[in-house]
Amino acid sequence: MVTAADRAKGSARTSVWLGGKATRTRRTDQPAGLDLDKITTATVRLLDSEGLAKFSMRRLAAELGVTAMSVYWYVDTKDDLLELALDAVMGELVLPTTEDEPEPRPDGRPADEPDDAHASTGSTGARASTGSTGSVSSNAPANSNTPADSAGPADSTGPVDPTDPARSTDGEADWRLQLRRLAAGYRGVLVRHPWVSPLVGVFLNIGPHAVKFAAASQDVMRSADLPLRGQTGGLAAVFQFVYGFGTVEGHFRDRCARAGMTQDEYHQHAMGHISEQPSLRRTFEQAQDVMAARGGDTVEEMRERDFDFALDLLIAGIEAKRGEG
Repeated sequence: MVTAADRAKGSARTSVWLGGKATRTRRTDQPAGLDLDKITTATVRLLDSEGLAKFSMRRLAAELGVTAMSVYWYVDTKDDLLELALDAVMGELVLPTTEDEPEPRPDGRPADEPDDAHASTGSTGARASTGSTGSVSSNAPANSNTPADSAGPADSTGPVDPTDPARSTDGEADWRLQLRRLAAGYRGVLVRHPWVSPLVGVFLNIGPHAVKFAAASQDVMRSADLPLRGQTGGLAAVFQFVYGFGTVEGHFRDRCARAGMTQDEYHQHAMGHISEQPSLRRTFEQAQDVMAARGGDTVEEMRERDFDFALDLLIAGIEAKRGEG
């Protein structure tokens, strides 16, 4: 465990996933059953239910029924835990290239490694040296107080079906459908966990699940046959869009939940007040025409149509640039 003075200097540290921490064996006076997996799971649960602003090491320790010092045996700082939690939720993503292999644990250890091995070698360094959340870039690549209509976009997680349409008839992967799957999955993470979006630009996002997501995204963009110089731009166009869309959606759902209203109730309430404002009436009337043309009876339906069409535009743009020298 580091001292308070050491933690004050922690701003220079780049990531929990990079080395430089001393290892130590687990103390015999640590609470039974407490390990990094359990701590990370509780961290995600608290962030989902109470939000980032209310999260603290003391609150986490109380949730776990231990002292804050017991938690600090496993991590040096709160930032360590936030990085671990980020990568844990990135593990919800289903990747087009997913193999039938066990996922790593939140601390990066192999899934089949026995807990005893961790108990005998666990340390601040080894305990958090290989995993956190990530995205395709530094800014982008169910909440317990969220109403039933806010579970998030459909098809963001689930088992990989080898017969699904993401593979063409000749066995080649269809990059368009795979890109849609990745985009929907990333959006789902942002919606289910609104605390993710403020953090992805803070940390390096180089944990095991984040790295797999980035690699899968790069593979799909490579399959799209964009010129090499444009592949990072293609990824940025898609996943920065998803980041923005998912961030707004996630926070809107959260706001509705905290107001005790469904998304449709909140939308109708807001639109009613806006329509009554003389300074906004003209803009509101013009927006009504656009919304009527788009269609959709609910906020959820309208949002899905917007997301799908926007993704269509991005994919069409990639199509137009394919094969350029």
